[in-house]
Amino acid sequence: MGAVRELAASFVVPGPCGVAVRDRLKHLTAQDEQVLRAVGAHQGALASRDLKVRCADGLNHDVESWATRKRELTKVSSSRIAGAITKATHAQWALARRCQAAHIRSLEAGIKMLKHRLSLPVGAKGTKRAPGGYRSKGEWFQKSRRLKALEARHAAAVADWQAGRVRVVRGGKRLLNTRHHLVEAGLGEGEWRERWEAERWFLSADGESGKRFGNETIRVTPTGEASIKLPALLAYLANTSHGRYALTGTVAFAHRGVEWADRIGANRAVAYRIHYDTIRGRWYLTASWQRPVVQTVPLEAARAGGVIGVDTNADHFAAYLLDPHGNPVGEPRRFGCDLTGTAPHRDAQLRHALTQLLHWATQTGVTAVAIEDLDFSVEKTREKHGRRKRFRQLISGIPTGKLKARLVSMAAEHGLAIVAVDPAYTSVWGGQYWQKPLTTPRRKMSRHDAAGIAIGRRALGHPVRRRTTPPPHDRSDRVGHRTVQAVPGARRREGTRPPATDHAPGGVSPNGTRKRQPSAPKTVRDARSARQWVQNSLLLAE
Repeated sequence: MGAVRELAASFVVPGPCGVAVRDRLKHLTAQDEQVLRAVGAHQGALASRDLKVRCADGLNHDVESWATRKRELTKVSSSRIAGAITKATHAQWALARRCQAAHIRSLEAGIKMLKHRLSLPVGAKGTKRAPGGYRSKGEWFQKSRRLKALEARHAAAVADWQAGRVRVVRGGKRLLNTRHHLVEAGLGEGEWRERWEAERWFLSADGESGKRFGNETIRVTPTGEASIKLPALLAYLANTSHGRYALTGTVAFAHRGVEWADRIGANRAVAYRIHYDTIRGRWYLTASWQRPVVQTVPLEAARAGGVIGVDTNADHFAAYLLDPHGNPVGEPRRFGCDLTGTAPHRDAQLRHALTQLLHWATQTGVTAVAIEDLDFSVEKTREKHGRRKRFRQLISGIPTGKLKARLVSMAAEHGLAIVAVDPAYTSVWGGQYWQKPLTTPRRKMSRHDAAGIAIGRRALGHPVRRRTTPPPHDRSDRVGHRTVQAVPGARRREGTRPPATDHAPGGVSPNGTRKRQPSAPKTVRDARSARQWVQNSLLLAE
């Protein structure tokens, strides 16, 4: 068995720093929709132009070039709209850089694994930690060609990274490629064009504290009336004073509506975004704002009331309640989720499962939920798992990034802390030390349930194994044997008590009847051992 790698320390995940709520813009007239389309198309063209300039600057961008871009946009829009466009441009460029870095790391992982497997003899067996050689010479040859292709991609990606060159598609690369496969997508050219234009619109504005209702560009009153500050070139479309257009439809945020009303009542900043859903033919308004930075709960305080250990799987969450001492309480719980189908369906299933989990956590009275700090960015490469396509799809189906974001934001509303632990060996050690002892005729323990216990104990600061070092000068062990590193064959170790029949003297059947008379002891030592089982009355007779 290989050496156990060093485990990372558990930590409390910081809480959410922002809030976003959405509601539908109802009862819009044809004139309202025409104005929204015109404003979105105009500002979308400005955003595309600004993004092109930013990408051309690359790593040579500075504060002066930013100010120049903003001045040029202000001439054809307004200062606040120009600020929102340049801010969105910088965020999109930074996201492209992060994705580029992740792509380079993925290529490096694939190249490393290919080189390892190509260096092994054909047909060499692998281990649990690393795959073996390829099955045939033909497969070895194909993988050697793939290695050259990945090295070429890696060299091109590194060159782009060093030059600060990114490739961004406003509207989405997937939707752009759909244009060449309209028949497979079941779309007509007009339907695709409508989606493409709607995705490239820019109808958002950042909030500003101290201004009326927290936003001057897109303003929403406490009664739900929305109005837009029109750009200079579209000021002729205004239907109210100061170049504004008031929409006929109203909004009413059912979720967090009280918190939103308190913010706009105090003229605190609220950002808005208007979006058109081409599939449903509906307009939506999203309001978002930042929360003050709250100090993270100390780890000891999060452990005080016990935790719920959660093992993340592709189709369910296996959870177990543990008290502050690391003892499992009650029965294991499982919260299923169907992560197949469309992205909205998967997101809804994930939110539903997390809602059930957090409601149960609130009922039990724990103070924290323990979860693995998972990251499958390297594990998902097909070079490591080879032909195990189903397994690669299983790993890719676990939404680790979205799970973390959803869980942190939803747990904050229930007053629960999230403790992230190192995921190493949780399933192996949980199944080894907890699955069998907790299995009863009425309780069926799975490997995932046992992993939840291991995760919870690691979050509480306890070792996964149940045995611990005895106190000094223990009457039974004398500071020996019962350590965490005790091997299964160590004497006097803690474990399951053997059946009563194993302790019965020789010749005694399980039903208590003796098969034959005991023979006389052959040695003095055997006689002394036999006398220890005799009643003390014989000793008194002497």
